[in-house]
Amino acid sequence: MPDTGDYATATLTVDPFDNTTAAVLTVTDPLGAVSTPPVTAAEGGKAWSAVVHYAQPGVWTLAWAVTGTGAGRELTRVSVGPGTVAATGRVYATTTALANYLREAPPADAEQLLAEASRLLDSRVLRLCQYEVDAAGMPTDPAVAAAIARAVCAQVRWWGEVGDHIGAAGAGWGGVGIGSVNLSRSVTAVTGGDSAARQIAPQVADELTAPDLHGKLTAWATTGWSMW
Repeated sequence: MPDTGDYATATLTVDPFDNTTAAVLTVTDPLGAVSTPPVTAAEGGKAWSAVVHYAQPGVWTLAWAVTGTGAGRELTRVSVGPGTVAATGRVYATTTALANYLREAPPADAEQLLAEASRLLDSRVLRLCQYEVDAAGMPTDPAVAAAIARAVCAQVRWWGEVGDHIGAAGAGWGGVGIGSVNLSRSVTAVTGGDSAARQIAPQVADELTAPDLHGKLTAWATTGWSMW
């Protein structure tokens, strides 16, 4: 599957063919814009190709139209991924920090996981804490910044241990049938929101209550760190 920004060669084989065979490729992008990239013929009109630039994510439509000998049409749909998407919001740890925390190479989707872990801790933990921040909301004290980075890395490691980071594994179903086969599962299974994947990793509390943070990071909640 191509990603946004990729160039890929679309090909077509025509049979039968002769010197009257001609082909045109019409490309429709996900927003409906239509283009006709230059096509190249080979093998006397049997093979045709064109380079397509997938400039944005979504489903692209490639329509070949052949005239002359071998006349006909061929329609192909190509799903294009978003490629590397810049994270929005605050991200408290880098992939280098994660690699050092895990003491091994980080997963290929480490940037996405770190961004999601940062959002999770922002919404459920850090909003209950008090510490000095800059205009962008990032911690200004190096010890606090390092502790929050470790906490984010701990959350990513937790997801790796439970094998899920979106809570899908916790979603239950009562029964399902496939042909003559019927499967069932207790409907008391936890929901996605209650699954281990959506819980705050135990190590997060340890990272955010380290002795060197005394007077630099405190919890607003009167129950202290019992929120975990």
